[in-house]
Amino acid sequence: MSLQIGIVGLPNVGKSTLFNALTKSHSAESANYPFCTIDPNVGIVEVPDPRLDALAKIVSPEKVLPAAIEFVDIAGLVKGASQGEGLGNQFLSHIRQVDAIAHVIRIFEDEDIHHVHGKIDPLSDKEVIETELIIADLQTVQKRLSKAQAEAKSGKPDKKKYLELITGLNQHLENGQKAIDFTDNAESLELLKDLHLLTNKPFIYVVNAKEDQLSSLDLAQYKQELKLTEHDFIVAVSAQIEAELMALDEEEANMFLDEMGLKEPTLNSLIRTAYSVLGLQTYFTAGEKEVRAWTIKKGSLAPQAAGVIHTDFEKGFIKADVVSFNEFVEFNGWSGVKDAGKLRLEGKDYVVSDGDVMLFKFNN
Repeated sequence: MSLQIGIVGLPNVGKSTLFNALTKSHSAESANYPFCTIDPNVGIVEVPDPRLDALAKIVSPEKVLPAAIEFVDIAGLVKGASQGEGLGNQFLSHIRQVDAIAHVIRIFEDEDIHHVHGKIDPLSDKEVIETELIIADLQTVQKRLSKAQAEAKSGKPDKKKYLELITGLNQHLENGQKAIDFTDNAESLELLKDLHLLTNKPFIYVVNAKEDQLSSLDLAQYKQELKLTEHDFIVAVSAQIEAELMALDEEEANMFLDEMGLKEPTLNSLIRTAYSVLGLQTYFTAGEKEVRAWTIKKGSLAPQAAGVIHTDFEKGFIKADVVSFNEFVEFNGWSGVKDAGKLRLEGKDYVVSDGDVMLFKFNN
């Protein structure tokens, strides 16, 4: 399942540094000037999940394979991007293709890293990016509005209803609101899907801080200061810390994190939040060859879950042995689960829960 999170923000806010840390690479150029990233970099990122280690201790598999999602490092946008400034139209097209947006906002001062506006102002930076995305969406909606007005003259109820919807969305965007906050009505959302609006995606606001800011950082306060909505998520990271961690081996990295008072790298919360924002969850398979986390959409049925392993598993699905992660660990694996009477045999209508450990039965 290939779903993408696009990393956006003004130039020099730390996007490429974060991308390199996420993907444990140096594939995204990082420099102290705008537009050092032109073509988007794409990286596959493992989703941190301590449950995998717990399963591996019980099963002792040959290999352990975590779930993964894709991050896309998109060039820094500037004011006027919707009008083509800074190659803006090219960059906006890259954003249109992702499933969710991670908006990096710089809150640290550093004389050696130039800010494109000459000062640190998180709210202003946020509004610059969102304004450009909203303006681009307005251009799309206003083209559709003209067409809807012409079609509504036919007097057909569905055409008149659609015109009302598009008119309302146009007003919503003109008021400076993102499309994702316009409606929760399933029918309306379906009608608007083909517009492929930039702001009709989940947003994660990534507050990029210096290491000495993290201990006193109040995310609730920043959520309020940034005027975020209920559809928005916020996480704190430190590109500075993540860049330093990349140069260390595992033992040194753990010592460094301990010294910083951190239990894990700051990017782990971003990865998990991104996974959740996309409406994803994990189920596991656990055997001698491998323990593996599989990614599925929340609400997936057992045959659909089997299908992410192989399409033949979904087509020939019969039943699935299922046990929760907690019970698998409590009773020390498959044999203990069976002896305790905790193993369930589920059919085609079973809705898979996050953390299920599953073994599928299917026709070849």
